[in-house]
Amino acid sequence: MRIILILCVTLFSLNAIAFERTIEGEVISVTDGNTVKVKGHRNRIDKIHLAQIDTPEKKQPWGQKAKQALSDKIFGKRVKIDIETTDRYGRLVGTIWYAGNDINREMVREGHAWVYRKYAKDKSLFDDESYARSRVLGLWSLPENQRQAPWEWRQEKRKK
Repeated sequence: MRIILILCVTLFSLNAIAFERTIEGEVISVTDGNTVKVKGHRNRIDKIHLAQIDTPEKKQPWGQKAKQALSDKIFGKRVKIDIETTDRYGRLVGTIWYAGNDINREMVREGHAWVYRKYAKDKSLFDDESYARSRVLGLWSLPENQRQAPWEWRQEKRKK
């Protein structure tokens, strides 16, 4: 019984350490405005979802522009990712850094993404979203009836 307890504590500790890590690699594809694939150490490919933000889905207004904006920033570039967790789809969730810049924050500040209310930890991201809204940047330049938070859009699609 004692051995099982030690094993459980060890596995829990290793799991916690695994999600408090940084990985580096080259962005080899951009799936959408907040998901990329990164080729890292020993050619391992990880699917990365940008933490705390959400971008329009591909079929939503601004979805393709958000994807292009992310691609313009980091496709083919060597990035660093601070991993927070793994989501229910098996993607690593984290903050992407390139040339010292927080790419997640840039996507919000430039109006390509919303702060994902459900998962926002860094409350200063709301200031970046307000900045983009007040300057009518990116998706905030769309007519109001075309601006729908992606989580609401997905929920509507599931009901149909």
